[in-house]
Amino acid sequence: MNDRHVIEALGKAEVVIENGKITYIGEPVVDYCSIFDNGQHNGDLTKEFIKSNINKRIDEFGMCTPQRSIDVEDTMSFGTSETLKTNMINGNVDCVVGACEGVGTLLIDDAELVQGVGGRVSALISTTPIYEVMDKVGRENVLNPENAELNPLKGLEMAIERGYKNIAITIIPTEMVKDIRQYPKPEDVNIYIFVAHTTNVSKKEADMLFDYADVISGCSSINIRETAEERKPYYAGKKVPLYAVTENGKRLLNERLEYIGYELCEKKYPQDFTQSPKPLI
Repeated sequence: MNDRHVIEALGKAEVVIENGKITYIGEPVVDYCSIFDNGQHNGDLTKEFIKSNINKRIDEFGMCTPQRSIDVEDTMSFGTSETLKTNMINGNVDCVVGACEGVGTLLIDDAELVQGVGGRVSALISTTPIYEVMDKVGRENVLNPENAELNPLKGLEMAIERGYKNIAITIIPTEMVKDIRQYPKPEDVNIYIFVAHTTNVSKKEADMLFDYADVISGCSSINIRETAEERKPYYAGKKVPLYAVTENGKRLLNERLEYIGYELCEKKYPQDFTQSPKPLI
């Protein structure tokens, strides 16, 4: 099997990495991201910047290579992985169904590994096995070591079979979000759905996510933000807000905000879009 990993990175640009090298970078659909507007960069998402950023990840922690480090510090104040890490430390989550390049879907019950796996990797579209990485995360925790399958629903089934009771799932926008929410789980099992990488979702997709998810990242999505304007959930952040769609979502997000000393979720509408990425699509 060829070594090939496809991610959607900054500005939702498709990036292909083969044998530790970038072999393709697609056009970003977002021109500017306020998260990267800092003293080191002006926030413009050019292909040159994307290439530099991805190469830095490969060099610094071995992304998409057998040298992949699973010791990654917090990257954002209250990103998805940081929020789940804190909730695992605090005992609110005992398993995260996540995804890792070279591994596919896997079960994580170690708080530091939650951050190590998800902290600095963009949306994983497809991947192929890297057995050295599987051994680092525990091959017994991998959904399908033979082909590094990405399937959060099967990951949920595996987590329930293992006896976990408070299961968080990280997922990109797909109809599987609805399938996960409607899964016939045991009564003593709680499922928390965290949706990321929502840039360019349709209004229909945005409505579905707000119907079934617990926490949704705003990313560069106009439809997510406008649906939030309609439904008015609690949220945190202005640049890339995280929307706490359910009371469970609010509780888990507030755990992280309290942990880092930030103001808890607010419900201020209309939202301030002045610090959002551009364009919102």
